[in-house]
Amino acid sequence: CKQEMLQKKKNAVLVDGVILNGPIMDSKAGEKFVEEACKIIMEEVIQKADDVTEKVCEWQAPETLKQILDLEMRDTGESHQKLLQLCRDVIQYSVKTSHPRFFNQLYAGIDYYSLVARFITEALNPSVYTYEVSPVFLLVEEAVIKKMIEFIGWEEGDGIFNPGGSVSNMYAMNLARYKFCPEIKEKGLSGLPRLVLFTSEECHYSMKKAASFLGIGTENVYFIKTDERGKMIPEELEKQVQRARKEGSAPFLVCATAGTTVLGAFDPLDKIADICEKHGLWLHVDASWGGSALISRKHCRLLHGIHRADSVAWNPHKMLLAGIQCCALLVKDNSGLLKKCYSAKAAYLFQQDKFYDVSYDTGDKSIQCSRRPDAFKFWLMWKALGTTGLEERVNRALALARYLVEEIKKREGFQLLLEPEYANVCFWYIPPSLRKMEDGPEFWQKLHQVAPIIKERMMKKGSMMLGYQPHQGKVNFFRQVVISPHVSREDMDFLLDEIELLAKDL
Repeated sequence: CKQEMLQKKKNAVLVDGVILNGPIMDSKAGEKFVEEACKIIMEEVIQKADDVTEKVCEWQAPETLKQILDLEMRDTGESHQKLLQLCRDVIQYSVKTSHPRFFNQLYAGIDYYSLVARFITEALNPSVYTYEVSPVFLLVEEAVIKKMIEFIGWEEGDGIFNPGGSVSNMYAMNLARYKFCPEIKEKGLSGLPRLVLFTSEECHYSMKKAASFLGIGTENVYFIKTDERGKMIPEELEKQVQRARKEGSAPFLVCATAGTTVLGAFDPLDKIADICEKHGLWLHVDASWGGSALISRKHCRLLHGIHRADSVAWNPHKMLLAGIQCCALLVKDNSGLLKKCYSAKAAYLFQQDKFYDVSYDTGDKSIQCSRRPDAFKFWLMWKALGTTGLEERVNRALALARYLVEEIKKREGFQLLLEPEYANVCFWYIPPSLRKMEDGPEFWQKLHQVAPIIKERMMKKGSMMLGYQPHQGKVNFFRQVVISPHVSREDMDFLLDEIELLAKDL
């Protein structure tokens, strides 16, 4: 080794005092580190993914965790052993979203095929904008989008994968505006009428963010009343469209929701589509959460009428476990509208005199330049499981939700907000001290404090994670979401038993 170093110095080529001979990276040491780190991942994450005896979370307060992790970056690098210990610490103190009792969000669980696909793409480090740098992943994305379009019920269409459903909704809003007034791309907002869009009171908060970001303004988002189940009321939509026209505004978009975030409600898409057709409005369906029901022959009825939409947001990383992030915007228009809207024709990327078919250079349909190959993990998982395997996931998740609902009805102290139609099960737990209390403001005020206390206790114990929130005038309640194939009937029973145990003194 010393002789090699001496030889390198002897033959060194220097530029600005930097030796340019040979690589600067120690490949053998790097390979060894990757090998050992992968072993830690296998043992501490993958093999423990379905172990209910493990904690969902090793809770630490922020200041304590800062000290444990040793977050400071220094002038000299750490040893491999120190780095491997940091890897172990990161795993230990992170939330185990693959744990069967992680019910906190609209994503959960682990799919092994999707995970391998992520390992591959992380190792290859591609960017999906031109065929020359990403040939496999562009073809994969094309195939996946085509199949998703079939499930929506369109004969043709277009689409692109994005970093999140919020971005898909923003894409759709901007696309609808471009369709309404194409000159905005060059001339900007000046001279435009007051544009107005419509969405339900239960819509995702990204609609307000998108309106703000695009310069439409949050005051120009008309929120349509919903019924007791959280569904948009079509008659109210009709009233608001007419009101906007009388005010001299220019309605251009309706966003319906298929699977609302809290209640899991599905808007009546057929009736909303009738109104959109009547008034010439773009219909976007935010099916980020509920879109995966399209895979199920039993439950696809929840999205009846979605084929009439102009655009759809659908996140396979939620119910189907494709891994964050995996989110598609699908568009019925197949005339190149996406490209017309977003193209900037960068000459250094999208040369028209390339030696292959440049229609495969799809990057000009995106607002991003660098873009992850998110479709690949969905594709590999779909190839492994088949459509029937994906369908089974949806059906089982909804069957488990149904089981939990029936168990809630049997137990004293548990009260449903409403009968769910999807995987969101919303309920209160009324502790013993409140069960004989008269229904009134004081009762609801006290009940409002129950869920946060139970949540704190379960987090610190590490037994499970379950979300809660107030919503539309209702005090704090739990929202349990079933997704992961690792979840079983026993986990549903445990959830109810654990709440009772954590709250027995309240």
